[in-house]
Amino acid sequence: MSKPVLKISELHASVEEKDILKGVNMVVKGGEIHAIMGPNGTGKSTLASVIMGHPNYTVQSGAVDLDGQDVLEMEVDERARAGIFLGMQYPSEIGGVTNADFLRTAINTKKEAGEEVSLFKFAKGLDNATNKLEMRKDLPHRYLNVGFSGGEKKRNEILQLLMLEPKIAILDEIDSGLDIDALRIVGTNITAVVKERKDEMGVIIITHYQRLLDYVKPDFVHVFMEGRIVKTGDYSLAQKLEKDGYDWLKEELGIKTFTEEQTAVAAEKIRMGTCFVPKK
Repeated sequence: MSKPVLKISELHASVEEKDILKGVNMVVKGGEIHAIMGPNGTGKSTLASVIMGHPNYTVQSGAVDLDGQDVLEMEVDERARAGIFLGMQYPSEIGGVTNADFLRTAINTKKEAGEEVSLFKFAKGLDNATNKLEMRKDLPHRYLNVGFSGGEKKRNEILQLLMLEPKIAILDEIDSGLDIDALRIVGTNITAVVKERKDEMGVIIITHYQRLLDYVKPDFVHVFMEGRIVKTGDYSLAQKLEKDGYDWLKEELGIKTFTEEQTAVAAEKIRMGTCFVPKK
C-alpha cells in the first residue's frame, strides 16, 4: 500500500460570514504525527470540521487533496470511505445503535459491494481493541456514547480509530476531559497504532496542552493563530509553548493579543459547537 498524502493548500473558509481560515498550508503523510496547537478561537477545530465537510462552514478558496483526490468535492460519507477519520471533541450520543453495530456497519461501507467483514474476525478485533484501551467489557454493546463518561467517550473515539484503520486520522482535542490514567491509555494507543500501521496512516492532533504529547511524540508541531499556521517546529516547540505560553510568539510575529474576555467568549463558542473570531 502506498503512503497516503493529505495536502492542504491556501485554504480559506468562513462561518456565518466570519472569515476563520485565512490561508492554511499543510502536508501530512503516512507515518507522520502532526500536532496543531494555539490559543482558543483561532481556527484549529474549524480546520478539522472543514476537512471533514461540516455543512456550517463555507470554503471560499483553496484545496484539500487526499492522494490526488479532491476532498472538497466529496460528501461527508465519501470522505470517510476515502480514509479520513475525525475523532470529535464532543462525541454525540446516539440511542438505539450499539457501538458494535455502528462499527461493523462503518467497516462494511468501506468494502466492495457484496463484501462484509466476518462476524468472527470483527468480534476478535473488537475484543482486542477494547482490551488495549482498558474499556469495560459491556461498552461495545451499549448504545453509542449514551451514559458514557467524558473519558469513556474519548476512549470510544480511539476504539473507532483502531477498528476503522483510516489513512488520515484527525483528533480534535481528544485529551480534553481525560484523567491521568485515561490520558496515558489514549496516548499510548495512538502511538501504538501509528507504529503498527507504519506508513499507512498519518495523524493530526489538535490540542491545547503538551501533556498528551508526552505519550504521542509529534514529528511536527504547528502553531495556529489568526486562522493560519504561523510557526512550525518539532517536539521542542510544544515544550516551549507549555513553559512560556504564546505571548513571546505573538510579539515575535506582531500579532495582537486577544483580551481575556475575547478568549473566554471564544472558548464558550467552541464548547457550544460553533466557531468564533474575536473582533479586532
